[in-house]
Amino acid sequence: MAPSLGGIVYYAIHLQELRSIIQWKVWHNPVHEREEAKESENLKKCFHYLNLTSRSFSAVIQELHPELLVPVALFYLILRALDTIEDDMTIPIETKEPLLRDFWKVIEDESWTFDGNGPNEKDRELCVRFDVVSREFNMIKPAYKDIIRDITKRMGNGMADYAKNAEHLEKGVNTIKDYELYCHYVAGLVGEGLTRLFVEAKLANPVLLERPQLMESMGQFLQQTNIIRDIREDHDDRRYFWPREIWSKYADSIPDLFLPENREKALHCQSEMVLNALEKADDCLFYMAGAKEQSVFNFVAIPQAMAIATLELCFQNYSMFERNIKISKGSACRLMLDSTQDLRTVCEVFRTYARKIHAKNQPSDPHFLEISIACGKIERFIESVFPTQNAKSLREAPEPPTRAEPTEPNEVRETGWVMKPPLTPEEAEKKRKEDLEAKWDVIYIIAAVFATLFIISGVMIGVAYYLGARFDLAYTSLKDGNLKPSADAAQQVISAATSVAEAGKSAARNEL
Repeated sequence: MAPSLGGIVYYAIHLQELRSIIQWKVWHNPVHEREEAKESENLKKCFHYLNLTSRSFSAVIQELHPELLVPVALFYLILRALDTIEDDMTIPIETKEPLLRDFWKVIEDESWTFDGNGPNEKDRELCVRFDVVSREFNMIKPAYKDIIRDITKRMGNGMADYAKNAEHLEKGVNTIKDYELYCHYVAGLVGEGLTRLFVEAKLANPVLLERPQLMESMGQFLQQTNIIRDIREDHDDRRYFWPREIWSKYADSIPDLFLPENREKALHCQSEMVLNALEKADDCLFYMAGAKEQSVFNFVAIPQAMAIATLELCFQNYSMFERNIKISKGSACRLMLDSTQDLRTVCEVFRTYARKIHAKNQPSDPHFLEISIACGKIERFIESVFPTQNAKSLREAPEPPTRAEPTEPNEVRETGWVMKPPLTPEEAEKKRKEDLEAKWDVIYIIAAVFATLFIISGVMIGVAYYLGARFDLAYTSLKDGNLKPSADAAQQVISAATSVAEAGKSAARNEL
């Protein structure tokens, strides 16, 4: 797709975002790549539906370790089909409830498909061709099948409970407890299922299964952020997930938050919703420390980094009540670059956006103190994992150790210190290549800016020439040393314009 003029102007001004896009598109190397040549036609169809139904998760799923690639892709497709049935308001509850409750049974039935979705349901095709997914599901390891089946069963029953709840359908979510229970069914269970898959594949620390709060917070943080951001879209669809227990403090009905006269109340309500999500951020960072393999780390870190950036974008931003908002593509690429590094870099991302939220926090907001504490909690957690080294801390630190046992290929640890030995020839060559890449980044950005200016200038000159501009006269005048038109020349231009106008009027009268 060709970039729009507005996009060109935006990135000509925001060069850092343009640089991030170039870096991600040109130099991002997946940890693992799909081997499509070895895939069956049926499996290729599964990935086709994955690309159709997911904009945010499709790419990171396809970069997963080969052991997890197919199980996680099928897990996503199964839950997407389940969600497609639950979301479709054209399906009668008498049909929908048993479908949701028994969906875990049909995922192994290679003859089962469903064409009962409304024609406007965007993921309808996945249900119509669900037999493609079932055939692949029956071929994965039994341990993975048991995990996916269990999560699907529990999620389907939870969705069915909400689907048949008339009060929920009419008035939305009532209490904060109900709100978090809903997020548990649609996202918290996903976090549990993925964690079990990671541990089963021996690509995550088994201790994560002993801390259910961590995997629950991962799902809650993502889902609550999406619910906060999508308030305008949900309002247009006349369905609400913000709990009455929160919004009733600020308005008689949730649509009242969209009235211009209630702007301040809407922002106060929004800040309480943001606070509820923000309190789970440190658990997410704790969870990420349990990823033992880079592609798994990338898979869990990218969505969480996007979520904290989205929360910051929404916070104290009334535009989200007027239109759908999202972080820019350049910012998204920057976040993806940072999230595919290591835990320290992701912690810095969280620290940066927590500080931005704190800077936007207003003393007039009733949740000013609580939001400040939540931001401080994130900072405190990061500091406990990666202490900041300043002049004072260095003076108070113990003497560097004289010997240490290596724990990682390029570092040694003792008494909390990290010392790195001189770079090996391979590392030095890698650093040289990175420096060269950074140099070319700057060159590409400068070239893009000049190309943009050249195109815009060419378009403006072409339009002027088409409308009758006499560049030959201007060139002759400049060559003769006349930097501005004389009074006689100006009078000639006015006379010529008047003559053209009179001729046009005369022609129009003759046509009549």
